[in-house]
Amino acid sequence: MGILLKGYSTHSKGEAGHSRALLFLGYLLFFSLIFPQPGLYSHVDHSKDQKGIGIDEKLGQIIPLDLTFQEETNHSVPLKKLIDRPTILALVYYSCPDVCSFLLHNLAGTLNQLPAEPGKEYGVVAISFDETEKPELAREKKKLYLSMIEKPFPEDAWRFLTGDQENIQKLADSVGFRFKREGKAFQHPVAIIILSPDGKVTRYLYGMEFLPFDMKMAILEASEGRVGPTISKVLRFCFSYDPKGRKYVFNTLKVAGIVTFVCGFAFILFLVFKSRRRHPEERSSE
Repeated sequence: MGILLKGYSTHSKGEAGHSRALLFLGYLLFFSLIFPQPGLYSHVDHSKDQKGIGIDEKLGQIIPLDLTFQEETNHSVPLKKLIDRPTILALVYYSCPDVCSFLLHNLAGTLNQLPAEPGKEYGVVAISFDETEKPELAREKKKLYLSMIEKPFPEDAWRFLTGDQENIQKLADSVGFRFKREGKAFQHPVAIIILSPDGKVTRYLYGMEFLPFDMKMAILEASEGRVGPTISKVLRFCFSYDPKGRKYVFNTLKVAGIVTFVCGFAFILFLVFKSRRRHPEERSSE
């Protein structure tokens, strides 16, 4: 009997230790997934490394809507006549041989997949920060990039503007867009800026590629005049804005951590209750 009790005691302690180990590992995994190391998923904004070039975010600030630019039709127009709905603002220069062209090309591809209705739910404004560029070039670029959109897209839903140096600089300063001319070319950051219908800066989306979901979320925020990454309570958990990666991300790690923890905890409870049910049977058999 003593041997049996000793074996039973050792067996019970082993199961208890095993359960505690599983529980500890579950907690460890849960917290490691919920609070990952930030350096593993961060994105480096290389433009910040260059003096005088980059973006100083002006979230919540109103751009000067009285600034006047030239449409591709060679007519002068104040920004307040164009920005009366959520607006995607792209500061580029049309003769740029690489990143600006890629940005506008990829933007056209994103707009082609965007479920929102152009011209009603949002508008797009591209403005050249090269004061030497004229409406004729803007007109060519508009024709080129609109031709890349396969679905119906009103011409007045995407404007291509040019302007003088003073107004360009005022607009760039109002959104924190810092660029520098080098000969006939420019050093500049690569991003688009989302504006609310009253001209408030609500979001920056960095890089040359934009997911339709990112754009949809940013336009929805702008339509409500909200400066922030959250959309609703559910989206606030499952989707968040990554200020370093500069895009909306699905919190896969957080969701996976919770699912793993719940499954692990349920398994541990199953083992504990199964063990408790088996022990009385062993005692009765003795």
